[in-house]
Amino acid sequence: MSDLSLTAANVDAASSASIATGTLGATATAGQVVYLDSSTDKLRLADADASQAAANAVGILLGGGSDNQPVHYIVVGDIDVGATLTVGEIYVVSGTAGGIAPEADLATADWVTVLGVATAADNLMVSIVASGAQVP
Repeated sequence: MSDLSLTAANVDAASSASIATGTLGATATAGQVVYLDSSTDKLRLADADASQAAANAVGILLGGGSDNQPVHYIVVGDIDVGATLTVGEIYVVSGTAGGIAPEADLATADWVTVLGVATAADNLMVSIVASGAQVP
């Protein structure tokens, strides 16, 4: 398998989802996964094979923008990520910056951060777990 192919215009959170606001530290689009860079207090694209800090996702973007622009992101709850999901599949931070991948795509030395579980072909139940563990 490979990273989800997202359609940013179709990304939409359920009304019951918990939403946060932050400032982008790079250009990003709706549906991409972000972490909080503690040195700048800005959101950057999460990446499972960059570093533990970069893999510690805080949410999935609901909109996009450029450096220093405000953006909303989902931290927990249901979201249509604008891609077709496999029901029951666990999705994680990808080794591609900002990407969402099935758990089976993690490679040796990737940092494991679970984003959630697909409950329908168009719904990801977000419940982020930054494990701090690396794939052996």
